[in-house]
Amino acid sequence: MTAPQQTQDFAAYIASLPRVLAGAAALFRDERGRVLLVEPNYREGWALPGGTIESDDGETPRQGARRETAEEIGLDREPGRLLAVDWVPGTGRPPLVAYLFDGGVLGEEDLRAIRLQEEELLSWRLVPREEITDHLHGALGRRVLAALDVLAEGSGTAELENGHRVA
Repeated sequence: MTAPQQTQDFAAYIASLPRVLAGAAALFRDERGRVLLVEPNYREGWALPGGTIESDDGETPRQGARRETAEEIGLDREPGRLLAVDWVPGTGRPPLVAYLFDGGVLGEEDLRAIRLQEEELLSWRLVPREEITDHLHGALGRRVLAALDVLAEGSGTAELENGHRVA
């Protein structure tokens, strides 16, 4: 087989592989432990600061979380440790691998510095743990609760499937 034929065969093979979406977010809390949520204008409900990883540009999950946080809420910070990784099966879309990093604790000055990306977000709020699943439904709500548990435990990373802890 010639080199061009090998290249074409490999490209065809790669094109035939299943696709998976990848997203990254940051879990920010205030000094009282409330979680920072954002309200997107392009869909119902609430979310965390974060979004799709730009893998075509070689972006890593950590870089994606930082870029998305800077774009969405105006806080450009290096994410902390990985708190959770979640495999979310696709329903009408490819499966999602979601990375959730520790965004840290925001003081009053940090909260005043939040500047929403008006093209995507309507508002933000701080939500106590007991209200997380009232605002974040399904796998996302479970993912945030698992990440809060990891923070309380002091170490480790939660391995999740559809928001349920598996390891």
